[in-house]
Amino acid sequence: MGVLWKLEPATAAKHRLYKRYLDAWWPILLQPSATGFLRPRVTYVDAFAGPGEYEDHEEGSPVFAIDRLLNHAAVTRMQLRRERVCMVFMERDRARYGHLCKVLTSRFGPLKDLPINVVVRHGEAGRDLTGMLDELNVWGHPILAIFDGWGNVNVPFGLAERIGRNRSSEVITTFGPNWFSRREHLNTSELDSVFGSRIHWEPADRESRSDERWRVWLSTYREALGRAGFGYRLQFEVVPKTGQPLYLVYGTRHEKGVEVMKAAMWEVDGSDGMVFRDPRTRGAAPLGQASLWEAGKIAQPELLELVMQRLSNGPTSMDDLEQWLLLETSRWRRQDAKVAVNDLRADGLVITEPSGRLTRKSVVRLR
Repeated sequence: MGVLWKLEPATAAKHRLYKRYLDAWWPILLQPSATGFLRPRVTYVDAFAGPGEYEDHEEGSPVFAIDRLLNHAAVTRMQLRRERVCMVFMERDRARYGHLCKVLTSRFGPLKDLPINVVVRHGEAGRDLTGMLDELNVWGHPILAIFDGWGNVNVPFGLAERIGRNRSSEVITTFGPNWFSRREHLNTSELDSVFGSRIHWEPADRESRSDERWRVWLSTYREALGRAGFGYRLQFEVVPKTGQPLYLVYGTRHEKGVEVMKAAMWEVDGSDGMVFRDPRTRGAAPLGQASLWEAGKIAQPELLELVMQRLSNGPTSMDDLEQWLLLETSRWRRQDAKVAVNDLRADGLVITEPSGRLTRKSVVRLR
C-alpha cells in the first residue's frame, strides 16, 4: 500500500460514526457543567492517524476531527485554549506522516496558531505512545483514544489499562476484516502484550470454526478492555452495503458514554445501506433501523433474538432488561425493550406478570 489508498465503504461508515460521536463528546467534556465546573484539560488521541486524506481527496480522520471541533455549533461555550485541549496524531510510516503534516497545514494553517494544541508525531503507537502522553502530561484528565490500526492491533494491554484507569477516559479499537483469520502470522509475544497474558487469548485461538473465529476474538478483546478498567464495553460489526465489514470495540467507565455512542449509531445506521450488527446474533443481517423502526414500531429480528437469548437465562424485570440492552448489547437502547417484549408477547413466546400494560416492574419470562 502506498502513501494514499482508496476509502473503503466500511471506513466511510466508521467515519460517519466518529463524527457524530465527537459532535456529542466535545461539548460534554469542554463546556462548563451546571455547577460551573470546567475541566482543565481534555486529550484526543488518534494513534494510527494515516496520511490525512484518501486517493480521491476525501478527508482522513485527523482532518475531520480538528475541523468538527473548531467549527462546532457550541464552540463559543467550550473555552478552547492550547493548554486545555490537546489533539494527538501519531503515524508510524514516515511518508504518510509527512503527508499528514502537509495536509493539516494546508487545511488549517500553521498548527502553532490554532486555539488548540495539535501534536503530530512520527512513531509507533505500541512503542511510543505511552512516553508521548507522559511528555504531554495528560494523565489525570479525560482522554479519548482511537486505536484505528485496521490490521495492526498491537496496542499493549498496559497502555489500554492505564487509559482505562484514567479519569473519564474512553477507547475505540478497530479490527480489520482479516485480523481474526490470520493469527498464525502474528508473533505470540505480541498477542501476549495486547491481551495481557497468553491465558486470555489461547482459548480464542483454539476456535476451529471459521465462521465463529471473529466472534470469539472480538469477545476476547472486549473482555481484555474489561480487565483494563473499562466497566462498559460495546462490540459491534460495521456492515457496509458493499465491501468487507470491520469490527469495533468501544470502552468507557460511564453509562453516559454508552448512551452517547448508541445515539451516534442511531443517527448514522441505515445510511447508504450500512448497518451495525451485534456479534452475538446469527440470523440474517438486519435492515437499517430507520426504515423498519419508524414505520410502525416493529422490533427487528436482531433485537428479538437478543432478548430471547437473555430470557433463556431466566426471567427478568423490564427494568433489568432495559439496563441489559443498554449496557450489554452493541446498539440497542432502554426504550427498545418494550417494543421487543410487546412483539414477543403478541407472538405467544413470552408472558409477563402481571399481564397488561408493561411497567419497569413487570417480570418477563419465556412461555
